[in-house]
Parts: sequence; C-alpha cells; structure tokens
Amino acid sequence: MTQHSTTLRTARRVALGTLAAACTAGLVLVTAPGWAHVTVDPGTATQGGYTALSFRVPTESDSASTTKVQVYLPEDHPIASVSVKPHPGWHTQVITEKLATPLSTDDGQVTEGVSRITWTADRPQDAIGPGEYDEFDISVGPLPDVSSLSFKTLQTYSDGTVVRWIDPAAPEGQPEPEHPAPTLALVPASADTTDDAANSGSGDGTATAAMVLSIVAVLLGAAALGSSLLRKRSG
Repeated sequence: MTQHSTTLRTARRVALGTLAAACTAGLVLVTAPGWAHVTVDPGTATQGGYTALSFRVPTESDSASTTKVQVYLPEDHPIASVSVKPHPGWHTQVITEKLATPLSTDDGQVTEGVSRITWTADRPQDAIGPGEYDEFDISVGPLPDVSSLSFKTLQTYSDGTVVRWIDPAAPEGQPEPEHPAPTLALVPASADTTDDAANSGSGDGTATAAMVLSIVAVLLGAAALGSSLLRKRSG
C-alpha cells in the first residue's frame, strides 16, 4: 500500500469520525430541550430577602400547545408579598387565602397570602407551541428561613392533557422523579455565602454551555479540515 493511499484512508477516517461526533453533539443539543422540566430561575435565593422568580415552561408535546400554567405557592411557608409581572397574550388570576398564622412584617401583620397563580393564554396563537418554551415572572419576599421552597405546578395542554409537576425532590444520590416540582434553594443571609450560592448556578450553566458549543465548533472545524484534505488528495 502506498503512502498516498494510507494518508488518504487516514484522512477519510478522521473526517468521517469527526462528522459523526459533530452530528451526535448537534443531535444532543437539538433534542435536549425535549427532556426539560418546568423549572424556577434563579435556583437559589437568600433567606429573609426579596427576589424575582421566573418559571420556565417548555412544551414537550409534539402536537399540542401549553394553554394554561398554574403555580401553587407553598402552604407550609407562606410568603407575605407576592406580585405578578404582566405577560402579554396571557391573562392572570391570583388566588389568596386566609393564613392559619398571620405573618409579621415591617408593615404590620399579614393575614392573607397568595396561594395560587394561574396564567391562561388569551388565544390559541398565544399558547406555547410544540418545541417552544415561555417564562412567567413573579416577585416574592421576604423569603422564609428554610432550606428550600417547592412550587407545585400544573401544565395544561390544548388537547386537555394536564402534567402535574408536583413530585418532591429526590434524596441525594437517588434518581430524579419524573415530574419534579420547581424548587428554590434558600441560603442564609451572610453576604459571602449568598453571593457565592447565587452566582454559582448561572456561572456553571454558562460555562457548561460555552464548553459544549466550543467542542461542537472544534469538531465542525476538524470536519471541514478533513474534507479539505480529502479534496486535495483526490485532486
């Protein structure tokens, strides 16, 4: 076998292998959102503080759209102040209930609290279509002195299907439940711990996304180089 043939075969294997890897990586990036859950962002906030929360709702159905989202605030740890950001194309219903134990705040006692918030699409074209997601925003506080808060969520589709995101978080080391409730971790109000915890989630996510995109770019670049070598050798 000549050196030219050996080099050509090597270049072909490199090109084909790289293309396969790139296609696999691209497939993962494209299909991953289909596995997404309803989540709350940020994932961490400070005990005793106020924060804006965004509930990210993906439509996992291939044929139906999300037409209604219901978020239940924790009954065991009520929040004194809850406000809802207007969402174009959707109308909002806020349900309040009398608290079993009034909350003491700087403005006095609070005897009623928000128990449920419902967003409903005004028209079919305003719903969240297949392969799409949307975010619904609220502002809450002061947050209780507990380690976490779970926000059970019901997602209603245009075909009548209701997905109940209500499963409690699994213990560490155990498989994640099929429909976990969006959960907000709460950390003590010490400045250093709070800043580190609040920034760690978004930083890790950004770094991971950047790393994945960099890997795909390298693979695609290598594929292009391999194809170029093939053309030169063939010529």
